[in-house]
Amino acid sequence: MELSLEDLLGALKAAGEETRLRILALFKTGELTVTELVSVLRQSQPRISRHLRLLCEAGLLERHREGTWIFYRLADGGAKSKLAKALLGYIPYSDQILQHDQERLAEVKKERDKKAAKYFRENAENWDKIRSLYVPEKQVEEYLLKISADMEIKDLLDVGTGTGRMLELFAGRVAHGTGIDLSRDMLAIARSHLENKAISHMQVRQGDMYDLALKDESMDLVLFHQVLHFADDPLAAIKETSRILRPGGNVIIVDFLPHKLEKLREEYAHRRLGFSNKEVTDWCKMTGLQITSMETMRGSELDIAIWVATKK
Repeated sequence: MELSLEDLLGALKAAGEETRLRILALFKTGELTVTELVSVLRQSQPRISRHLRLLCEAGLLERHREGTWIFYRLADGGAKSKLAKALLGYIPYSDQILQHDQERLAEVKKERDKKAAKYFRENAENWDKIRSLYVPEKQVEEYLLKISADMEIKDLLDVGTGTGRMLELFAGRVAHGTGIDLSRDMLAIARSHLENKAISHMQVRQGDMYDLALKDESMDLVLFHQVLHFADDPLAAIKETSRILRPGGNVIIVDFLPHKLEKLREEYAHRRLGFSNKEVTDWCKMTGLQITSMETMRGSELDIAIWVATKK
């Protein structure tokens, strides 16, 4: 669908101001909050909020609310999304002002990552116990084995492997498995668990879900078990997953449905308060994956969903 002349002029007018162009440049990857943008641009919150409102009204950015937080990201889908991405292609990132913005953005993200890493370090030994407070783990595991029973799985990847529990669960079903995690403390525990269980065909390594050190089309099954709610950019993680999946391969996503428990963000470093079925379905469509099933499991405080998507 083409942009009307009025829409095109409106979008260009919104982008044609220094601060708003600097804001657009910061959305090259991921999502940001107003507070984070204030830290990067060193401008007042009301001023940043006004610029964001104009960019959203022009269709270049989009926003979504989660509890008391509002996240902004580059528009997804449609002609205005294409225009926004095209504008990013012309932004001179070598400019000194923009370089300073990117440096401060890196600092903001580093602090965010440090907070999450600190949580993981402090809770590494109790990680499975913490997850079980919110998720009927046994029920989930039984369902995972059930839905994967007919899948041909030679190579498996567990993203955000934590204690390595998913590797242990699937050990009897796959020829080779790899678990990745950013936390060395978690990897140490996972290695210990696998060694104690004499599981030698599974390995763990430090890795980044946005930049997997794996070849294209090298995996048959990828697991995201209670991981995406920590992700800064879930869409980018799913896109990278699609790259390494073989045609006909599957990704299984286990995560919370939308909720309002702010304590998970404040106390446990959750970046997102769950995901809607539409969000996950749209992300999969955008990355060459097709949802083949979705199961909901009700909990006392939180509901979870299990999505299965297949690479076309």
